Amino acid sequence: MTTRTTPTGIHVRDMTVDDCEAVTRLRVRGWQAAYAGLVPRSYLDDMDLSVAEDAERRRASFTGGSTIVNVVAERPGLGVIGWACYGPYRENGRPSARGELYALYVTPEQIGTGAGRALTAEVLARAVADGFPDLALWVLKENARARRFYERAGFCPDGAEESFEADGALVPEVRYVRSLGGPAA
Repeated sequence: MTTRTTPTGIHVRDMTVDDCEAVTRLRVRGWQAAYAGLVPRSYLDDMDLSVAEDAERRRASFTGGSTIVNVVAERPGLGVIGWACYGPYRENGRPSARGELYALYVTPEQIGTGAGRALTAEVLARAVADGFPDLALWVLKENARARRFYERAGFCPDGAEESFEADGALVPEVRYVRSLGGPAA
């Protein structure tokens, strides 16, 4: 298992099956905090009801030979405070040569502490080692805070947009991409 510690005391390590419940709760809290006003409140509130199911799906993916890489950030005394995962870019339901950052969440109380930057640095280093030429991600179009974060990390919007449906409302997303210096996709 790989573990790195930042100068601010944040440990970034491989996620284990024992982290599934904490990651699921962190993801739900992250959605509810970051997407308030951007996603229907009813959708965000309903996420609390599916925590056990989502944690069970995560546990199953650990035994299913998934190509998804999961890392967590933790602080002594606080436990898991952040989570990120990446893998092959999903193009029309199939993986491609490019990488994709599927998720990056930090508990609302730990935003601004360097946990997100530590997770991003770890994901970027691993994606380079995995040979991905670039890394793409999707972010809510109206999530200005997240867009600034990704732009500071070297990601740029490439013009692609999609929407997903949440309780009858369309929620627009934009794609960001960062070159990793590998061969062209």
